[in-house]
Amino acid sequence: MKHRIVVLGAGYAGAFAAGNLARRLSPADTEITVVNAEPDFVQRLRLHQLAAGQEIEAPKLADVFAGTAIRLRLGRVTDVDPERRAVAVADAVGGGELGYDTLLYALGSHGADHGVPGMPEHAFDVAGRPSALRLRERLDSLGRRGEGGTVLVVGDGLTGIETATEIAESRPGLSVTLIARGELGARLSAGARSHLRQACDRFGITVLEHTSVEAVEASRVLCADGRVLASDATVWTAGFAVGPIAAAGGLEVTGDGRIVVDRTMRSVSHPDVYAVGDSAYAIGDNGLPLPMSCASAGDTGRQATEAIVGRLAGREVANVKLNYVANHISLGRRDGILQMVDDAAQAKPKYVGGRKAARIKAGIVSISLWATSHPTFCLPRRKLRLAAADASPANRVAA
Repeated sequence: MKHRIVVLGAGYAGAFAAGNLARRLSPADTEITVVNAEPDFVQRLRLHQLAAGQEIEAPKLADVFAGTAIRLRLGRVTDVDPERRAVAVADAVGGGELGYDTLLYALGSHGADHGVPGMPEHAFDVAGRPSALRLRERLDSLGRRGEGGTVLVVGDGLTGIETATEIAESRPGLSVTLIARGELGARLSAGARSHLRQACDRFGITVLEHTSVEAVEASRVLCADGRVLASDATVWTAGFAVGPIAAAGGLEVTGDGRIVVDRTMRSVSHPDVYAVGDSAYAIGDNGLPLPMSCASAGDTGRQATEAIVGRLAGREVANVKLNYVANHISLGRRDGILQMVDDAAQAKPKYVGGRKAARIKAGIVSISLWATSHPTFCLPRRKLRLAAADASPANRVAA
């Protein structure tokens, strides 16, 4: 019987890893299934652009995996049982259960509400395609009124900065306010912070620093200092969180639900499970946890691929560099910041700003899309066969 590899999630980490596993492992010995809730590949790096009204490419996963022998299962993962090596999936026809021999967990993250009352009901986010499209429709409706409108972006991390500047540039008729818990751009160098402030001034963005939001209502936001801010659309970008599925299944997780993995992205509690991207709590080469980011998704996806291929084929597992070297921030379509960081993840004094930084960020996004959506590029002439011990695992669960 073939060794069953099931990949949960087809974002940057999951789709890339699945495609490369299919490139390198012989289909005579392996069967790869990808489970994803949506039929399209979602460019999460560009969802703030989608929300602002721009069109972004969303390749069909069926086309992405064409020619790879990967099986695509459209559905939502509802449960993982690592003791039985089984995954429960809900889909349009009711769902069912998938058995696996090796599981690659890449379900990613979603916007974190931090328990703020009213946030789930009244705020928008750009953590997923459906939510970004809902925000886009809201902004469209404000534009159709012809009276402008006020958009509050809560959170001054990279996502918040990119969302605020993108909306302000794409929709100049709207008034945009960026709410920062501390100093705007606190993680950037002094020069980059100055560049960011100049960009906000140029776009007409109002910045409220040292401001915490205590509640979100339909048409206003309540701040901890007593201020009440009117809002026609509140966009929540104050961090990300992972779902409860891994913890509920008994995998060893951190307090925030990420799967604890070793240097090869293998679960420390269940060796048949690997985790990548935002779902994984992985330690980088600097000794610090890798941040939730596209860069981390790429590195952890490559490392998991090397580990799975190496172990199944009876070869030495190669180590991929796990380095976080820079923050790439778009400020609309013609401006940006490239902030290099040191081994302690602190900003270095020098940065790149302006059109050059914008072009670098655009190039990174394009390369990420191309690499993920072309898994059959440069197919190896000879795919690896599995070692005899891994070809027919015991204790299978019927698919």
